[in-house]
Order: sequence, then structure tokens, then C-alpha cells
Amino acid sequence: MLDVSALTIARGRHDHLRNVIRGLAMQTVPPRELVIGVMAPEPYADLPKAPFPVHQILVQRDDGELPLAAARNAAADAARGEVLAFVDVDCIPHPDLIADVAAACDPGRGLVMGEVAYLPQGATDAGLDFDRFDRIGVRHSDRQAPPPEGLRACSDYRCFWSLNFAMHRDDWAHSGGFHEGYYGYGGEDTDFGRVLDSKCIAIWWMKGARVYHQYHDHYMPPIHHVASVVRNAEHFASRWGHRTMGHWLHGFQLMGLIDNAPEGLTIRRAPVESDFALCRQTGDMPYANTRRVIDQLERALETEAERRKNAANAATALTSVAAE
Repeated sequence: MLDVSALTIARGRHDHLRNVIRGLAMQTVPPRELVIGVMAPEPYADLPKAPFPVHQILVQRDDGELPLAAARNAAADAARGEVLAFVDVDCIPHPDLIADVAAACDPGRGLVMGEVAYLPQGATDAGLDFDRFDRIGVRHSDRQAPPPEGLRACSDYRCFWSLNFAMHRDDWAHSGGFHEGYYGYGGEDTDFGRVLDSKCIAIWWMKGARVYHQYHDHYMPPIHHVASVVRNAEHFASRWGHRTMGHWLHGFQLMGLIDNAPEGLTIRRAPVESDFALCRQTGDMPYANTRRVIDQLERALETEAERRKNAANAATALTSVAAE
């Protein structure tokens, strides 16, 4: 069986990271190591003991922006396993994750995306209970379901998501890694998927290799990252001829945060509390959802348009009566 290096990147999220390590310590087939791309000036202290080495690689930018792409590349460069299993710091690996990706990621296979189940608030308070997680975890409504078994080809590179994926080291080397021109939040995943597509490196949905996404406060669309989303969308366009993250940009425009024109994106204003309230993930939501917000904004626009139409019709009718 191929040996697997587990990789994650993190800044803050101490409790989440501890649960990642606890989940990896419970694997039916242990990883060779865990490599953490630490996007902070100091390594983590007081991490749980693990039956495998834990390596921390410091990766940060002078401007304080999140170096997500660079951190993933640095973690992969430091890893020694034949298979690289990337798990986000807010995701707890199922005990079979390492065994599943070791069996799937042969050289030349390409990239496999494992399952993700979203946990409600408080799900991990009593510890890691995977049977319970399976009962209460839900799939994101905007993500495809896994195949009934094995692998299913993913024909749209835009579906790639770095939350939970694995590759053989040879395929990772062929890809060239994440493009480090992206920093802050957004864009680097879609760019990586586009690179894979351009190099004919396959992307697969996988049954198994499951992770459980831990609840945390979040906003969708990510209005706490407007500036970096705008910058990275324009950077994507400079590489590929069109922008990415269109659904987020559409949401920002509906909220009046940006002007979205073919010649360029312009930030009009900073978000205010009413914007955050609209986009905030609340405790009854297992995940934040951009579609929910866009639907609400578009309904409000339709209602306002109908109100104005009715007001205009009423005014026209009054004018006609007065002229008689």
C-alpha cells in the first residue's frame, strides 16, 4: 500500500487543528506524517500527541494576507509520502480516509476529491463520535453527491475544491502546484482546477475518504474578503481571459459593494453590519450558502421593481382622471 502524508494549512483555529490531529490518530491506516503549513510567525504549541511525526512549516506574508496557495505548496514540498492528502484545518478525517486515498491515488490517476459532511454547531463538544457524525452530518446543497462506489470522473474543473483532496506525488509534480499569485481569500482553487484541465490531469469524485466539516462562524458570499476576492478574480482573468468567482461577485454587486463592469471591478464601499447580518452563518445552519443570499437579494429587487411599476401605473391613472 502506498504511504500517505497528511497535509493541512492553518492560522488560528487551534481547537479545529487539534481535532484534525485526533482524527488522524484514529486512522485504520496511519499517515506517514502530518505536515502543517502554518500561516503565522510562530508554530502551534500544545498540540495533541500523535503516533506519527508532526512537522510545522512557517509560511507568511509581510502584509498579513493569507498565503493559502504558498502554504499548500510549502506543505507539499516538505512532505515525504507517495500520496499527498490535503485536509482543511476545519475538517476532521474519517478513520478510513488515509486507507481510502492510499488505495485510490495510483500514479497517473490524477486528483481525487473525497466526501464532505457538514456538522452542526456543538457537534464536537463531546469528542469525536464518527457514527454520530454520520447521522447528523449533511452534504452541501451546491456540491455533487459522491458516486455509489469507487470513482466518478468530474468533467468541470470549476468543481475542484481544496477542502479534501489527494494526489499521487507524481501527479502533484506534473501539476506544478498552486499558483502563488493568489493571496488572501479566493481564486486559487479554481485556478488549480483550470491548470489540471489544461494539462489533462483527471479530477475524480470519490466514494469515501470522508471528512466532517466543523462548524464555525462564516459569511457567504465572503464579504469579509471583498478586496482579495476582487483582486484574485482580476488576477485569474489576466491568466485565463475571464474572471472566476462570478457568483460571489454577483452577490457583491447586488449588495452595492462593487461595480462589476467588463473593463474592471471597482469597490464602491465597505460592508456594514446589515450586510454581515444577511451573509452570516447562524447556529442553525450547518454551512453558509451564497445561493441563499443571492435568492433573497434578487427577490427583494423583484419586489421593489414591482412596487415601482405599480406606483407608476397608479400615477398614470391619476393623471388620466385629472385630465378628464
